[in-house]
Amino acid sequence: MSSDGLTTCLWFNGRAREAAEFYTSVFPDSSIGSAIAQPEGLPSPPADELLVDFTIRGEKFVALNGGPEFTFNEAVSFQIHCDDQDEVDYYWDRLTADGGEEGPCGWLKDRFGVSWQVIPKAFLEMMGDPDTARVQRVTDAMMKMKRLDIAELQKAFNG
Repeated sequence: MSSDGLTTCLWFNGRAREAAEFYTSVFPDSSIGSAIAQPEGLPSPPADELLVDFTIRGEKFVALNGGPEFTFNEAVSFQIHCDDQDEVDYYWDRLTADGGEEGPCGWLKDRFGVSWQVIPKAFLEMMGDPDTARVQRVTDAMMKMKRLDIAELQKAFNG
C-alpha cells in the first residue's frame, strides 16, 4: 500500500478485488498492487480482502470492501480524455458492459456504479473556441447525445 501523495479510495460492498481487476483490464498501463486481508471483527461484509490497491495510468487507487452503507453517485466522476472516436468507443463499450448504464452528455456509470465522463479532446477544443455561436451549437448537439460523437460535434461546430 502506498502512503505517499494522493490515493483515491473507492468503497465497494464485497467487490473490491473484482473492481480492481475490472479497471486494470480496461485501462492500459494499469496494475494491481498489494492487498490487505480482511481482519476479523469488522462490521463490513465478509471478504477475503479489506483493501486492494491498484494503479491506472500512474494514478493510485485503493478498493475498500466497506459494506453497503455508502454507494457511488454522480457528484464524483472520473474523466477520460480520448484522442479519437475509436478511443471514445473503446472506453464507452467496456465501461457500460455487464450492467453499466449510459447517461447523457458523455456520462456513464459502470457496473459498480462509478460515474465516468468519456470526453473527446476535440470536444474540449471546440468548447474553448472564442466564437460563442460555434460553442452554443456544439453544446446543443452534445445535450442530445449519450456517447459523444466527434463527427456530429464537428458538424455542429462548423454550422
